[in-house]
Amino acid sequence: MQYIAYMQITNDQILNMMPPQFGLFGLLFAFMNRLQAAGDSFYEEITCKQWFLLACMKLYSKEAPTANELAETMGCSRQNVKEILNALVKKEILVLKQDDNDKRKQRIYFTSKQKKLAKKYQNKEMDFLKLLYEGISEKEIRSVFKIISKMEKNLIETEVAS
Repeated sequence: MQYIAYMQITNDQILNMMPPQFGLFGLLFAFMNRLQAAGDSFYEEITCKQWFLLACMKLYSKEAPTANELAETMGCSRQNVKEILNALVKKEILVLKQDDNDKRKQRIYFTSKQKKLAKKYQNKEMDFLKLLYEGISEKEIRSVFKIISKMEKNLIETEVAS
């Protein structure tokens, strides 16, 4: 029986093997897979995508968001958001209520269970972020944020042009 040796290709090797645009494209996918796996193992009660929806909800301080608003913020489809929302409603972490001014809309609200969950993981989340950004300066973080924001803008402009 013949064995094939497994060789790990490093990110530096990838940059030497292909144009950096292709390498970064692949790296973003691999990073997101690892980040989602880490997030899914981090929380006992919710998935990483469910956590992201809850985090995006905190951006709406004046009025509770709708599923459409969250879909826009999260960069995914309304169907995807509805699926995540249904799971969180089933777990009694969120509740949907009809909008007072527009009966066609449903607004999404936190429950007391979500507040307990946030408190339970607050310190652990900070430890995770500290680990994730270890050795990376705030200037570097802001630079990466700007670059990815530009890439996202390009994607959005492509969607509009299609």
